[in-house]
Amino acid sequence: MLYIPRMSPRALTRPLSRSLATVASRKPKAEGSIAAIFTSLDANKGADGLPERFGQLKREIFRDGIVQSWREVVAELEVVTDKVVAKGSEVGAMIPKISYADIRKGLSPEQVQAVKDVGSVIVSGAVPPEEALAWKASIRSYVEENKPRIKGFPENDVQVFELYNTKAQMAARTHPAILETQRALLSLWHSEVSPANVSLTTPVSYFDRLRIRNPGDMQFTLGPHVDGGSLERWEDPTFRSFYGRILEGGSNWRLHDPFDAGKRMGSVQDLYHTPNQCSIFRPFQGWTSISETGPGEGTLRLLPFLKLSSAYMLLRPFFRPSASGRLSDWELDLDTTSFPGARIGTTQELNPKTHPHLRLDETMVAVPKVQPGDQVYWHCDVVHAVEAAHQGKTDSSVMYIPAVPLTVENADYLRDQRVCFEKGLPPPDFPGGDGESYNTGRGAVDDIATAEGRRAVGFEPFPTNGEPLFAEANRVLGL
Repeated sequence: MLYIPRMSPRALTRPLSRSLATVASRKPKAEGSIAAIFTSLDANKGADGLPERFGQLKREIFRDGIVQSWREVVAELEVVTDKVVAKGSEVGAMIPKISYADIRKGLSPEQVQAVKDVGSVIVSGAVPPEEALAWKASIRSYVEENKPRIKGFPENDVQVFELYNTKAQMAARTHPAILETQRALLSLWHSEVSPANVSLTTPVSYFDRLRIRNPGDMQFTLGPHVDGGSLERWEDPTFRSFYGRILEGGSNWRLHDPFDAGKRMGSVQDLYHTPNQCSIFRPFQGWTSISETGPGEGTLRLLPFLKLSSAYMLLRPFFRPSASGRLSDWELDLDTTSFPGARIGTTQELNPKTHPHLRLDETMVAVPKVQPGDQVYWHCDVVHAVEAAHQGKTDSSVMYIPAVPLTVENADYLRDQRVCFEKGLPPPDFPGGDGESYNTGRGAVDDIATAEGRRAVGFEPFPTNGEPLFAEANRVLGL
């Protein structure tokens, strides 16, 4: 059965009254599809050189101790990648799998540590399979009803749909068990620096698209990447400070805390107004399965060592291969503008040529078989990809639903997202255009059955409980 269920200057200029919230204050992004941000999906995107300012940026960031950091990271990668490769067919077990029952009773310290080490998790049992399959059937009916206006990738056989406002997506985003799962996962983060600026127990909804991938597809070849900015990680001072321990030099990279929300909030992840570039604080990306799918069937692949891969990615621009050709003997690169895998207006991509020490051809782990209704989440810095070929016999289908907490800036985005939803337009971070504004049967606020669900999408005020954050979020939302 379908279940219907640190303040930036930009945020300070938003209209605050619901009566005025009929136009999103963010400028719509260019029309397009998911291909707009990935060079692996767009053959027209070349490896253009970066402006000279990026060479100067590298020299400004560099510290002598980074040489020691690099040597330690490379040495540890050799050990860790050997262990991953040695697991062979058992490598899928590296991704923690927990039940919704465990979510409800509270994760054990061992489960928490496993999720933090790997950076990803599978949650089973939150949504009954028949409910998830009903969502897919609803989407298929919606697509058929609005077929002339359906867009996505690839254009000749759409499988990654530019759909954000379907009834099924709204039902899933506001499903009580999915929101409860997100609350538990967000609580793995912490914020000692600015605890009053985020509620890690209050999930809000960040609209994303969906995928129904058909057997035999070989076009959705989404290579290894990290979302939420590319050059911005080094270029934006706040974003860069999140990786401060890595860039301090010496052994300090080992002290990097991937779950420190206080240092991550306020990062500018979209300096170039790029379609598909996430501009908010999104701790976990995620999807909810609406099919049975497993390895070899066009599923997600994940790199299972979060902290180490982050350290390597941040240090990589400062080094290049030496004449010896040995991976253990690279030299400094401070005289070029090279930031391997990072380009203006794209996401951070990685491959065996640009990031050879990761051994990506051998270490990317396919998500084990999941059932309809299962959820998969991965940390915003986890390297991930999609299998290049779908060799299964049935569709491999998911709705992309991340775990996002309430902050004032996230509420600011939520306000504009709400305006777009009411008009049937794509959310602010995604390719613009008419979207679903002329479609029939799209989702509406009346479809959301619970107060928590309506709060998550910005249609009902948050109980303030004397907390300034909630009062300010309500003010920003005009509620």
